[in-house]
Amino acid sequence: MDNTNAIFAILARANPQPHTELEFASVFELLCAVLLSAQATDVSVNKATRGLFLLANTPQKMLALGISGLEQQIKTIGLYHAKARHLLQTCQILLAQHGAQVPRTREALQALPGVGRKTANVILNVAFGEPTLAVDTHIFRVANRTGLATGKTPLEVELQLLQRIPSHYLQDAHHWLILHGRYVCQARTPQCARCAVANYCQTFLSQRNATTP
Repeated sequence: MDNTNAIFAILARANPQPHTELEFASVFELLCAVLLSAQATDVSVNKATRGLFLLANTPQKMLALGISGLEQQIKTIGLYHAKARHLLQTCQILLAQHGAQVPRTREALQALPGVGRKTANVILNVAFGEPTLAVDTHIFRVANRTGLATGKTPLEVELQLLQRIPSHYLQDAHHWLILHGRYVCQARTPQCARCAVANYCQTFLSQRNATTP
């Protein structure tokens, strides 16, 4: 039985207007925040970018900080040396090739240093309203556990989800699944007892059936 529609109907009722927990005031700030969020929590990124964006909220201002100035602002975030380098290289490309604007195609976004398919999909979805899915560890876990999509790679899961999720849910599906994975369907201690979609989750149902006499 395909429980996709039922799962998303429940998630939509619980959170009709989901949004990213990253803080930003422009598409450029969103790009910076998502680039910095790799292997880091949104909370840690927000703490760093609140000060950073007061100093540098455009590619020009970011470049003016220089590598040492930028690293000083983001040193509390993991992998900050590489992220600072990628961010400054990205700013150079934005100025040289895109008129200081964040491009609106996946190809152009993925050509930016440090920007992979997941980051590009976040920008396309959150900034430009496209029905894309950025499969991070949370979405990958939730999709496989529930049976929404079963795959060994993020791309496999993404393509399955895009095929299975009803079109009217696609715009917000990214946020619903991330938030569900972050706060309910957690990696080590999934909160099945308070999960609103447990009765449609293949893993939960199989475990319950296994323990039922």
